[in-house]
Amino acid sequence: MKIVPVVSRRDFRRFVDLPWQIYDRSRYPQWVPPLRSMVREALDTKRNPFYRQADIQLFLAERDGRAVGRIAAIENRAHNRFREDSIGFFGFLELVDDHEAAGALLDAASLWLGERGLTTIQGPMSPSINHECGLLVSGFEHHPMIMTPWNPPYYEDLLEQAGLAPVKDLLGYLLPLGNGFALPERIERMAERTKSKLGLTFRSADMSRYKSEVALCWEIYNAAWEDNWGFVPVTWEEFEFTSRGLKQILRPEFAFIAEVDGVPAGFMLIVADLNRILRHVPSGRLSPLAMARIFFGIGKIKRGRIVALGVKAEYRARGILPLFMHEAARRGQAIGAIEVEASWILDDNDAMRAVLQTMGSEVYRRWRLYQKPIAKA
Repeated sequence: MKIVPVVSRRDFRRFVDLPWQIYDRSRYPQWVPPLRSMVREALDTKRNPFYRQADIQLFLAERDGRAVGRIAAIENRAHNRFREDSIGFFGFLELVDDHEAAGALLDAASLWLGERGLTTIQGPMSPSINHECGLLVSGFEHHPMIMTPWNPPYYEDLLEQAGLAPVKDLLGYLLPLGNGFALPERIERMAERTKSKLGLTFRSADMSRYKSEVALCWEIYNAAWEDNWGFVPVTWEEFEFTSRGLKQILRPEFAFIAEVDGVPAGFMLIVADLNRILRHVPSGRLSPLAMARIFFGIGKIKRGRIVALGVKAEYRARGILPLFMHEAARRGQAIGAIEVEASWILDDNDAMRAVLQTMGSEVYRRWRLYQKPIAKA
């Protein structure tokens, strides 16, 4: 067993390609191969604006010359500056069921972070809380939706045996819209009353003004999330970079904005579950056939994921939050959608959880973040 810092192009390719060596599709049919280009983009320190305020070091675990695990150590300076903290992060974790490899990888990441004066290691964050994060600890039987991680159950034991302790749970709620689903009448009546009382209207994003619409959502997002656990403001460059990747998998009617008397008050973004197509692209490579599958299949997807919801603080107490879920369900039913996932919901977000439960939605997947003090050298 040895730990190899990733410094060469060859080792970088091995890092990206490792999941295909770990996940036997016959044993783990739920795993959806990611697009390798998306993984490379998430790790691209030159093009990805996240790394203008962060550093990253990748590590591979080898046993007898064969890669059996990987991890990224991440110093997110924006996080520590905003939260006045000294936390380092780990992410992009992939492992065979090997306690020695797990411990050695986490030790290597902790050592790298400790050398930078950081006192705690936390994750998984790939690479931050504004991106893919969390370790799946329940709901393994479901195929993951777009931009959510899936891992086998043994990962939980590997992290806990390595001395990491749970710090926060992230929840996934499923709202089934098919099979005769209907919103409770009292929810319908309340929604119409509240909309009329507030002078609230919803409008779909104007794709002809895409950049200005993204800028509006960026402003609302940072204002709406500032009090949430672990939140760090997203720079315009990072928000715009991410939005470019999402543009191809959203429908304008599912990127909608709430306005009160013409003033923007909040927004919701629902993207099509591209994983419905990617699970049929086992190589994770964008071949001509894969691109054709995506191009012709994206409009047929009837499942989606709420990836962002933000309501400005001054409007939260006025009953707008339930209206977003009502509007999402209404729009989804109009196109014959089957289901929509709301994730991630912080486990202490009582307001959002109450709304989802009232609508008949239940927690069906749970991800967990872990942390551990970094031992002083």
